Amino acid sequence: MPVTGTKDYYQTLGVSESASADEIKKAYRRLAKQYHPDANPNNPQAAERFKEVGEAYSVLSDADKRKQYDQVRKSPFGGLGGFGGFGGARPSGGRPGAPGAGTQGNVHFDFGDLGDIGGLGDIFSSIFNRGQKGAGRRPRGPQRGQDVEYVTEIPLALAARGGRITITVPVTEECATCAGSGNAPGTQPQTCPECGGSGTISFGQGGFAVNRPCPMCYGRGTIPTTPCPTCGGTGQVREERQIALSVPAGVDSGSKLRLSGQGERGPGGGPPGDLIVSFRVKPESFFTRDGLDLFCTVPINVAQATLGSKIRVRTVDGKKVALRVPPGTQSGTRFRIPNQGVEKAGRRGDQYVQVKITVPGELNESEQELMKEFARAANLKY
Repeated sequence: MPVTGTKDYYQTLGVSESASADEIKKAYRRLAKQYHPDANPNNPQAAERFKEVGEAYSVLSDADKRKQYDQVRKSPFGGLGGFGGFGGARPSGGRPGAPGAGTQGNVHFDFGDLGDIGGLGDIFSSIFNRGQKGAGRRPRGPQRGQDVEYVTEIPLALAARGGRITITVPVTEECATCAGSGNAPGTQPQTCPECGGSGTISFGQGGFAVNRPCPMCYGRGTIPTTPCPTCGGTGQVREERQIALSVPAGVDSGSKLRLSGQGERGPGGGPPGDLIVSFRVKPESFFTRDGLDLFCTVPINVAQATLGSKIRVRTVDGKKVALRVPPGTQSGTRFRIPNQGVEKAGRRGDQYVQVKITVPGELNESEQELMKEFARAANLKY
């Protein structure tokens, strides 16, 4: 049975001991988004909860680590030890504590699976993994920037024929004033007194240890003596970038376009990431789309249907083309206008026009007599 007075990772994530891997992942993602620092600015309690959730998931999401954790958790001798942060905190690299029952050795865990939360996987994996063999400090050399995903809504005409638009994309970039260090120009940082410059705090006891990013320096190992006036010491700024975009003909809702090098700039002068644009086509009241073909409904009156007529029909380009309605056309008859559909890869679909016969609402006495005369001549019952 579990030892009291220690952290319970299942309780941290709000799942049962028999929870499946999918249940654990869903619980983790929900809680990580809830307590994410971006959603809780200036809230140290939320930041601490965010770290605890990540710590729990790093153990329970790995089958081997979860098995070890369950063994130690239920042991009457070892307790939860380093898994629960039962021992005190110490800078990474220090002795986590005397080996407990099982003597598995010092086991460290990473926090890499943050891929669905704003690209934090790449950012925090380097922070959380410092305690592992060969991990070292966060690299400050050139690194590739993060990819940026953006959704833009376009009209059907643009989707059908293609064209150029300008989009405004919000991006988080390394502060140009301090080059991402968080220090005001001309000032030097000081070694973080909490972690001693290592960037991590190690929690553990017995045979296990878990490394966390230092809450004081956020994993940098240093703190600014004078924060950068542009970014407030964070090392990052939020900007909006205008990008001219060429929309390929034939895109549909869900289509994506990758623009190489248009994502966030790389820290330390590294190459930028990519911009991934997803398209959403606005609903059209006149047209519906099926692949490359377009469909529309046009009203005609009784005389046009009976005697035949020429009507003008709008196309997706905004122009109008003449369509001949032969005498005796029935309501619901469909006509094809070739090559007026959606264009894609050198091919162009057709436009299909369905006619719908409309009848006048009220007739005066003279109009009623004329209609009756017509019905008698055509041998129509009424």
